[in-house]
Amino acid sequence: MSALRRSLMATAVAGVATAGYGGLIERNLFTLRRFAAPVLDPGSPALRVLHLSDLHLTAAQQRKQAWVSQLARLRPDYVINTGDTSSDPEGIPAILRALGPLFDFPGAFVPGNNDYYVPAPKNPARYFLPNKVGDLQGRRRMPWDELAAAMTVRGWLDLTHVRTTVQVAGLPVALAGTDDPHLRRARYSKIAGPADPAAAVRIGVIHSPEPALLGAFAGDGYDLVLAGHTHGGQVRVPFGPAIVTNCGIDVHRARWLHAWDDRMWFNVCAGLGTNPFMPFRIGCRPEAVLLTLLPRDVVRR
Repeated sequence: MSALRRSLMATAVAGVATAGYGGLIERNLFTLRRFAAPVLDPGSPALRVLHLSDLHLTAAQQRKQAWVSQLARLRPDYVINTGDTSSDPEGIPAILRALGPLFDFPGAFVPGNNDYYVPAPKNPARYFLPNKVGDLQGRRRMPWDELAAAMTVRGWLDLTHVRTTVQVAGLPVALAGTDDPHLRRARYSKIAGPADPAAAVRIGVIHSPEPALLGAFAGDGYDLVLAGHTHGGQVRVPFGPAIVTNCGIDVHRARWLHAWDDRMWFNVCAGLGTNPFMPFRIGCRPEAVLLTLLPRDVVRR
């Protein structure tokens, strides 16, 4: 056997092993991340926010459904879901069962691109192209209106182009969200304007962490923005950055908590799922995030 042939065989074996690990093991290693964000007004008591994103739930994913349900043991003060909740047009009953225990806590949500259209096979090279959406003509629609209504009935707030102030654990919290940026449905002008100065914290909620939207929230005085969409890259360089982000954010900030400027922070949740046609994760475990919001004068940068 020639050296070239041995090298090709070794590469093929390594590729198969990596794909097997990513598809059978890592994509099921559900992980809870914990971060502290110094975003509250001085003197405020801490708040705990559970950030969910990109569940991509299907009726068959019982292990993931059970893991999501048990997050209720954390007893968060608030739950925020930043979209791509479903990958199954028949999956609403399973989604509501999975989220059921979390509906005991107040929460809010926005849609993601996969909440609007049934997933379809996609050439991975498209993630490197300027137009990452592709042609939506003729694509089957997801029952997003039905899912959004069901979550609203159970007490969660639909933040699609909504800005409001709610009481969370006795504190006024300003919230504002947009429709999905990835499908170019976000209209920040509908929620634009200075964030509530009387709130203890001001939180923006979007699906895709597009820099233009992050900058708009920062300009209006928001303290924190929560987003998802990137899957953390889904495939990452070992001990390094994501390869692609599928949006405008850079590969070094494709997941987790980052400072946007000298005031605002943003958290990108790497999410709990995958596109059903690319069911693997490598170097990027599926996750939910528990954020502890602390006063600005308690945590120093």
